[in-house]
Amino acid sequence: MKKNLQFSIFSICFFIVFIFCNGIESPQYTVIHTESDFEIRLYRESAWMSAPVRDISFEKATKLGFHRLFQYIQGANLNNSRISMTTPVLTSIVSAGPFQSSAYNVRFYLPVKFQGIPPLPLPELDLRPVASGSHCVAVRKFSGFARDKNIVAEAEKLSVSLTRSPWANSTAKGTYGYSIAQYNSPFRFIRRVNEVWVNLDGSKVEGCQSDVATF
Repeated sequence: MKKNLQFSIFSICFFIVFIFCNGIESPQYTVIHTESDFEIRLYRESAWMSAPVRDISFEKATKLGFHRLFQYIQGANLNNSRISMTTPVLTSIVSAGPFQSSAYNVRFYLPVKFQGIPPLPLPELDLRPVASGSHCVAVRKFSGFARDKNIVAEAEKLSVSLTRSPWANSTAKGTYGYSIAQYNSPFRFIRRVNEVWVNLDGSKVEGCQSDVATF
């Protein structure tokens, strides 16, 4: 009961942050190729704050991870800095077999103001700053809510599309199988925007470079 109440309060706060934030920042990118059901984007260098979570459920892991990130942006950092909300909230699924995982990293894109030197999170939040170099991503959009029951199907659709494209052998080898990007508050029920992201090997895609590191 106590956990349910905490999540309800968190969801309301999350909604309020979204409602009252105008001009929400997002990581910058250039679309370098478009297909009917996916596109290839070149993302610029960017800094994120990441919350590692171990859980079977994607939905629960995202809630748990963002709950910690929400505390961080509300001032639970060594500078006591309040940080503006950004989009998307990115949940990266750690590779553990065909489209299945029990480990996740929930990421918050840091606003331009904090890209250079992010405020350090309080130790008890177990958050990690991550620097993402310029890299290419295959992206498939889907509507509705991102749920345990549909994210695997959406990731599989992107995988099939890639196997039928010139980028069939361009998927990057690394920690993450794929990521789910969510752009809307949980209280928005129509015209929702979600995306499946798969990192591509920059050496195999013209105009792309791949580089991910931690501070």
